[in-house]
Amino acid sequence: MRIPPLYYLMGWVFYYPGCFSYFAGTFRKPNMQKITRLFDFPYYQLEKHNMENSLVTKYGDQWVGISTSEYLAKANAVSRGLLRLGVAAGDKIALIAMTNRTEWNIMDIGILQLGAQNVPVYPTISEEDYAYVLNHSETTYCFVSCQEVLDKVLAIKSQVPSLKEVYSFDVLKQCKNWSEVVELGADTSNQAEVEKRKDAVKPGDLATLIYTSGTTGKPKGVMLSHENIVSNVIESKDRVPFESGATALSFLPVCHIFERMILYLYQYCGISIYFAESIDKISDNLKEVRPHVMTVVPRLLEKVYDKIIAKGAALSGIRKALFFWAVNLGLRFEPYGVNGWWYEQQLKLARKLIFSKWKEGLGGRLEVMVSGSAALQARLSRVFGAAGIPVMEGYGLTETSPVISVNDQRNGGWKIGSVGRILNGVEVKIADDGEILCKGPNVMMGYYKDPGRTAEVLKEGYFHTGDIGEVDADGFLKITDRKKEMFKTSGGKYVAPQLLENRFKQSRFIEQIMVVGEGEKMPAALIQPNFEFVKEWGAIHQIPMADNSDLVKNEKVQQRFQQEIDLANANFAKWEKVKQFRLTPDVWSVEGGHLTPTMKLKRKIIKEKYLDLYNDIYRQ
Repeated sequence: MRIPPLYYLMGWVFYYPGCFSYFAGTFRKPNMQKITRLFDFPYYQLEKHNMENSLVTKYGDQWVGISTSEYLAKANAVSRGLLRLGVAAGDKIALIAMTNRTEWNIMDIGILQLGAQNVPVYPTISEEDYAYVLNHSETTYCFVSCQEVLDKVLAIKSQVPSLKEVYSFDVLKQCKNWSEVVELGADTSNQAEVEKRKDAVKPGDLATLIYTSGTTGKPKGVMLSHENIVSNVIESKDRVPFESGATALSFLPVCHIFERMILYLYQYCGISIYFAESIDKISDNLKEVRPHVMTVVPRLLEKVYDKIIAKGAALSGIRKALFFWAVNLGLRFEPYGVNGWWYEQQLKLARKLIFSKWKEGLGGRLEVMVSGSAALQARLSRVFGAAGIPVMEGYGLTETSPVISVNDQRNGGWKIGSVGRILNGVEVKIADDGEILCKGPNVMMGYYKDPGRTAEVLKEGYFHTGDIGEVDADGFLKITDRKKEMFKTSGGKYVAPQLLENRFKQSRFIEQIMVVGEGEKMPAALIQPNFEFVKEWGAIHQIPMADNSDLVKNEKVQQRFQQEIDLANANFAKWEKVKQFRLTPDVWSVEGGHLTPTMKLKRKIIKEKYLDLYNDIYRQ
């Protein structure tokens, strides 16, 4: 799975002998000279930053933070409690949370200290996939966030013979609460056994099983060691613009290696982590927390941009003219003053008059956003960069822990349209067919219980990413498409669908699009309209649309979409142009099976769902 920009850390961290005593028990400071295991990060934070608000979650109307010492005290209590439950080194414990929260991170450290493995699970996957992941990993205990997740787990619990018990973070009637494990560990008499377990954990030991959401087939269990992830953090230090005392807002799923890596990074840097309540409340949380940094996915930025443009379009007179003057200026933005003195003077004015309001809407203190999960449209990089809220895009996969390359706005390290320069310690080479191959300490141990699929992607020490790319003369990596997603038309011409899709999605009329045409005479597209925007447009033009089915069949709507298709097609060669399209009446979603939990298209399933539309295109 593609994952973009992350900022990570490079350098060595030194510990000194000593002991720490805390209200929840006594634990020994790790006896080592450098960070080598994931649970070393909060201990490092304790020594270097000792924060009052290390992790902060909103309960009801109140943001509740815990200090670094409280974080470690509870993590050690969890370790002691799990020991008393009989958890052994190598046991698998699943964490399934609908939203990110303090408890998840405490459990993570408590599990890892024992030499057990954390199995994070996407909460939105089907019950069938829940059963598969828990059975395949042989999970012994499962910790869930809320009733919605609990219901899914209880529905398949009888199908998972290894599963001994389920605990919840929320207080629920049908489930034991995670506080029972903490209370079980209140007695510190077995802390010495915890320390023994910690000392036994080696950098090369398995730390986590992360099941890729996958666009086809059953999820694969990616085996990542402590060294895999720690090395990725350490070797990225030079790319991090963060300073101790800053604040981050976390809302991307922590079950994804992108956000999980970022959380370790924040802990390492001494940054307070606030966990957003939900995507629906992200706007309110931004204003409450006023973060300096946050991670995003391109789709979120697209929606933010569309809402901003919609507000600008509702203005009138000189205010509207100024707004779109600033936007058009932003769409020509290049970093480092490349556009010259006059452009920079205009940009200063635009930032003062227009873009300052954008920044205020995102909390007022946001200095950088890190984009992950999919390719970022260059126009978004430009306009947010012009607004003084730069988006740093990078690249990686779950199998590479995750980062391979990343942009860095400092020292000429940012090039729009690229995914940055390769990290130190990571080697990339481009195969003859254009595929990106990666070697380094960040590359996974393999797929769990699947040597066959492991051998398919790990060859001669290189991980075969499945992505097509190139490295330019300045050392910047550029991704052009997914190798497996490229197709050839019946005329023998290759088509890279992701390039087309990213261009078409610049239209405010288009929410999702999938370019098709493998083995056919021409490329075509299945499109999910942006129903909200199209209905607003329809109201303005007095076009009645009772529901989505009426909307997609409306002749005037189809004519308007054709204009958008024609405009986007102008960017592509004759054989690449989308010649036909069909509008779908459904909202493409994770729940509907159209998208993976990381918002990638499930191309095979989408084609099957709309096979009648596909056949209508090609069988005329």
